[in-house]
Amino acid sequence: MTVTEGTRETAVAPGASGAGHRLALVLTACCLGQFMNVLDASVVNVALPVIAADLHFTPHNLQLVNNAYTVVVCGFLLLGGRLADLFGQRRVFLGGVGLFTLASLVGGAADAPVTLVLARAFQGLGAAVMAPATLTVLGTTFTEPAARARAFGWWSAVSGAAGAIGVLAGGVITEWFSWRWIFLVNVPIGLLLLALVRWVVPETRPARTGEPHTSEPGTGPRSTVPGGTGTCGTRPARTGGPGTHKRRTRLDLPGAVTITLGLMSTVHGVSQYAQHGWGSPWVVGPLLAGALLIAAFLVIQTRFARHPLVPLGIFRNRSVAAANLVAFFGVAALFSTFYFFTLVLQQVLGYSPLRAGLSYLPLSVGMALGGWGIAPLVPKAGPRPILLGGLTLAAGALFWMSSVGAGADYLSDVLGPCVLLGTGMGAVLNATTNAATAGLAPHQAGLASGLLNTTRQLGSAVGLVTLAALSAARIDARTAAGATAVDARAAGYGLALTGAALFAVAGLVAALFVPARKRSAD
Repeated sequence: MTVTEGTRETAVAPGASGAGHRLALVLTACCLGQFMNVLDASVVNVALPVIAADLHFTPHNLQLVNNAYTVVVCGFLLLGGRLADLFGQRRVFLGGVGLFTLASLVGGAADAPVTLVLARAFQGLGAAVMAPATLTVLGTTFTEPAARARAFGWWSAVSGAAGAIGVLAGGVITEWFSWRWIFLVNVPIGLLLLALVRWVVPETRPARTGEPHTSEPGTGPRSTVPGGTGTCGTRPARTGGPGTHKRRTRLDLPGAVTITLGLMSTVHGVSQYAQHGWGSPWVVGPLLAGALLIAAFLVIQTRFARHPLVPLGIFRNRSVAAANLVAFFGVAALFSTFYFFTLVLQQVLGYSPLRAGLSYLPLSVGMALGGWGIAPLVPKAGPRPILLGGLTLAAGALFWMSSVGAGADYLSDVLGPCVLLGTGMGAVLNATTNAATAGLAPHQAGLASGLLNTTRQLGSAVGLVTLAALSAARIDARTAAGATAVDARAAGYGLALTGAALFAVAGLVAALFVPARKRSAD
């Protein structure tokens, strides 16, 4: 095992000073943070009917329970990713976990709809800060290719499996306990994570123009995690000459405000379609405002910002640009499937919430094995062939899944596509994370993480809303034609799953543009 310190590599004896244990704890902290984030996005769905009855939500405002979280997390992810670069990865990680945990406590104790909706919004803000911080810590800690691939493999496996586990957890908690524990369970986990992050994650000094971005604790200008496989928060010197090293890099506030409001407005407009229709001012107004704000953001970044929130030159890296496209379409397919396949199991096949959750176990295991098992191949083969293979499996599984109808048998009709989808998407999430952060300087790790997480959240929101519209239209048409309620739902949900398969195909096309691994690389 080697440690890169500056430009010098030194050998580290295996097991010296508990190095392996400390690195494992850093990885555990990052995976646990991402697990809380992704789990929370899916665990609420199964409990929504119970929440509506208990807190007296109307059908009109029940969607706010999910939309408040999605709109805020989409809006703030880019800013959250940049904060870790500018103010220190541990400080920002702790802030995100603390806010998420406090909001979970408020949500679990909510006695009115407005309280729960506000709690979900602050959960989204905490998640928007925490999620990119987890990737920033991994990217600055594990820089040796094989160790980096393993770390991202675990992170991707946990990230993917958490979405499916959330459906199971929601069913168990709702049936056996109370919906409030969907939120309250985050409190002890969050307190444990706060202690773990404070203990094992090294801090990075806020970036200053012209000087390295370095980590603490340590007695010198740089320090590493003992026994680490790479620098932990060590940042290369930024451009600048003598006399510039005292000036701190500032946050691009105009850019942060315009992109945050622009993304929030766009996602809010998309979320209003199901209720109001595309031609409604409730949809067109937010979409137009979002487009104008995003355009203003691009002008600010290219013409006025001295320290841009998103240096647009990052998209000249073909791997980063293509990986974000893959992430958008891949997550649009995956998280739409979590929603619609849950409806198939409950409303078409007649499963209880608990049985529907248990039916997701093969998918969860497949995602974990796909993400973790593929990790050793990433540095050898590169992400491109893994993305192509994984998306091919996922698309085939979704086309198969779209044919599930009333009377389908679990073993012959459901189990197969679940295993294939889980294995394929587990590999895709791993390889996408590697591709989206490949070839970047360490001081851009938070930026790349924020971009990737923003793309994933946008893919999830846009994919779900688009497929929900198609599904609703098909159900209405079949009902008007005299089909039974079960057959109409099966047709509508099947169309949505076909759409998810087409998203996977679009991701497959985008993966063709990910650069192939050079044969000369180790």
